[in-house]
Amino acid sequence: MCLAIPLRIVSIDGKEALAEIKGVKRSIRVDLIKDIKVGDYVLVHAGFALEKIDKNLSDETLKLLDEMSKL
Repeated sequence: MCLAIPLRIVSIDGKEALAEIKGVKRSIRVDLIKDIKVGDYVLVHAGFALEKIDKNLSDETLKLLDEMSKL
């Protein structure tokens, strides 16, 4: 099973970006997404941004992941 995590783009340098979740920052690749910009939310798996999502979907996904971790 694969799991993609929502992250917010903090900075972009070519095809690499710095993204964060809850204050934790990670370097990711953004090769697969067109028109990416700082502030966008993306789903990330294995270090690659797979698709853009809106903030509401990001928040809901993180809420569900938090609930699952408590089970």
